[in-house]
Amino acid sequence: MECGAGKGTQSSRVRESFGITAISSGDVLRRNIAEQTVAGQKAAAAVASGLLVSDDIIVDLIRNELGKITGSWLLDGFPRNIAQAQALDTMLEANNQPLNAVVNLRVSESVILQRIVERYVHVPSGRVYNLTYNPPKTPGVDDVTGERLEHRPDDNPESFRRRLEQYHKLTEPLLEYYDKSGVLTSFAGDTSDAIFPQFYAFLDQRFN
Repeated sequence: MECGAGKGTQSSRVRESFGITAISSGDVLRRNIAEQTVAGQKAAAAVASGLLVSDDIIVDLIRNELGKITGSWLLDGFPRNIAQAQALDTMLEANNQPLNAVVNLRVSESVILQRIVERYVHVPSGRVYNLTYNPPKTPGVDDVTGERLEHRPDDNPESFRRRLEQYHKLTEPLLEYYDKSGVLTSFAGDTSDAIFPQFYAFLDQRFN
């Protein structure tokens, strides 16, 4: 799924509809950055430069999150490359938890750019707002807690282009990896409302 493709919105809707725990790699990173953990400090430098965080850091963070869960789960934004996918396979094999499905969202790049420039996040909860599609009731403030929203330092056109180049270089081989494994499904659309009915029908048929 491309950066800004609506992963967070889809994950939230899946969580609400199916009771599945959703883990966002971006939310996990932002929380660790905000808490200034060792991993968070290392990640902050990469994020500020519009670069992807190293595999070792993100894999360790995801491993810690998965260790807290006993039921079904969904990973949002992870893995992003073959090395991370192989690390995830190793984690799941060790716990006898095979991967059921991988979902790829296809959204036009111009729409993605508009979304990330207008995106604001409530770091503690991971709630995502967009000034056009899903604005907060009060500008700059989380609807639920009243706490300040954050605008990521790499949510700008220049960083987006760098991240998109990285995406094509790293993620396209990843899609081939999962396609060969028989677990990849792709949905296309320029809005979350256009994509979610496809996503919902797939999960409803697959897991209910």
